[in-house]
Amino acid sequence: MASLTRSFAHTTAALTRVSAATRHGASAPAAARSAFHTSCSRPVKGAFSALLHGSPEAKAEGEKAEGQHSKLVGRNRSVHEFQKHKVLPQHVEQYKELIAGYYKGIHESEDFHAKLTGSWEIVVGEVDTFVHIFEYEGLTGFEKTKAQIKASHGHLEFFNHEILPLIQTRTSQLNQEFAFWQCAEPRTDLGGIVELRTYSLKPGALLEWENQWRVGLEARLRSGHSPLGAWFSQLGELHQVHHMWHYATLEERRATREKAWTIDTWSGTVTKTVKLTEKMHANVLRALPFSPMR
Repeated sequence: MASLTRSFAHTTAALTRVSAATRHGASAPAAARSAFHTSCSRPVKGAFSALLHGSPEAKAEGEKAEGQHSKLVGRNRSVHEFQKHKVLPQHVEQYKELIAGYYKGIHESEDFHAKLTGSWEIVVGEVDTFVHIFEYEGLTGFEKTKAQIKASHGHLEFFNHEILPLIQTRTSQLNQEFAFWQCAEPRTDLGGIVELRTYSLKPGALLEWENQWRVGLEARLRSGHSPLGAWFSQLGELHQVHHMWHYATLEERRATREKAWTIDTWSGTVTKTVKLTEKMHANVLRALPFSPMR
């Protein structure tokens, strides 16, 4: 925690120096390099009726039908961006320190319209990978925030020069909450682990998936599960659904999932939804120390 605190302070001080330097005539890239080199670690070189069942006729409806689906199952309120960073293994610890100050700065700044829901490290599954979820006030809020970050120069230059060299690959996906399953509010007393399950659905299966999971969620709650959120993709990789669950331990996860099978409606949900799925992934995550949800 001491190193993270130092990182936050260093990042804030560096951004202040960038602002001052650019006001006095220095170029943004030069100012950013100078400020952050003295504050942080050195840079490293290196997606109607027929559509529900996925019929060929429905699939031909294309983007219009997909938009109708979103209106039916989504909240049409906030947009959640899922960022995934696959980090070079030898730079994981340095990445964690730098990303803490960088994302905390964006989250707390009044200049940006972005709220950090949470940041996690994958510990089982795609290891050396980090998941960050940001919430925006619709697509307009997303676009405005990205433009503001780009215009700020200091934030963008810091990311490009100090953090980007540590990352092998990264993805961004815009998702929306399911209307029947509201995301939990960020809290700092969760502890334990988080399971992020990602399902790639057959095109046209989203509404049927939502119908079945209304029943499935009730069964999961009866068996003691703690749901944190559920989203469906709108931009980026399409036809994806993400479910997030909280458990104290992996053993609690095993026992709770086993208990769900004693509830009749749960087996029905599994039988019906497996036919809608092309593939799935389950990653176990641990919250980073600066994550608003941890």
